[in-house]
Amino acid sequence: MRYDESPPPPESASSISPDRRWFTRRSALTIAVASLAPAALAAWVLTQTQAGSGRDRQPPPAAAVPASHTTPLDGKPNPAAGATPTGGSPSAQPPAKGPLTGRTVVVDPGHNTGNFDHTTEIDRQVDIGTNRKECDTTGTTTNSGYMEAEFTLDVSRRLRTLLEAKGLKVVFTHETDRAWGPCIDERARIGNDAKADAVVSVHADGVSEGNRGYHVILPAEVKGGKADTAKIVEPSRLLGERIARNFARTTGSSPANYLGGGTGLVIRDDLGGLNLSTRPKVFIECGNMRDSKDAAQLTNPQWRQKAAQGIADGIVGFLGG
Repeated sequence: MRYDESPPPPESASSISPDRRWFTRRSALTIAVASLAPAALAAWVLTQTQAGSGRDRQPPPAAAVPASHTTPLDGKPNPAAGATPTGGSPSAQPPAKGPLTGRTVVVDPGHNTGNFDHTTEIDRQVDIGTNRKECDTTGTTTNSGYMEAEFTLDVSRRLRTLLEAKGLKVVFTHETDRAWGPCIDERARIGNDAKADAVVSVHADGVSEGNRGYHVILPAEVKGGKADTAKIVEPSRLLGERIARNFARTTGSSPANYLGGGTGLVIRDDLGGLNLSTRPKVFIECGNMRDSKDAAQLTNPQWRQKAAQGIADGIVGFLGG
């Protein structure tokens, strides 16, 4: 039928003979069957081709899920859309490979935000070799209330990401799995048990306004009880020097103006985390939380990323990467 022509008027059912009605129904059925046959044949051929011997048979692909269902606005995976639910094991990602693959760094985020609520527990005295000292302390805060423990955990996590990208295995002394602590002797033990190639404890200082800058604390040579740092003094000094140099370069910070004689390096014999370590270890005080200018940096996420980068560069350089 051409689009510019009108169809003939339909015949009424009463004007069509029984024989013609039967012929019309039979013709329509034949046409329908004929139209289905090629499609069925094509589907059968395709199925047999894909099936092969049966060993290569694959299940049909799942229906596509819109991106909006797999990545909600809050950025968290949607378990209903096939993502790994909270608490599940995500698909294994191949570890980064590099010259430092197989080596271990222990990162010790100073203090714990829960220490403020567990003063009885953290006040317990522990043996640090040369004497006895509190299990842990609360750490300091900025004048606006930003906790040192919040700062140290954030920088430590950033540091872990950077180190793992170099192929290093990174072990934390704690993260968000403890209500308080751990005690300083346990922090040292974690590094020792991991046979770490380097251990870094991340901190920030809490002295008066006007005292600014970073400093790295190195272990003194001590021997007493379970403390014997003779073997780690020299490698710890090299680790500290590397970190101090790179930290200054990446953050633009200056060595502390209130101790260390402008070198950014301080030796102490009263820190259990250093005294009880058998692995090269240093503390880094990234700045003074009680100084307004330093605090402005310590509370800035971009600056904390630079701090993590400087520490990471120092560790990698120390390990020869």
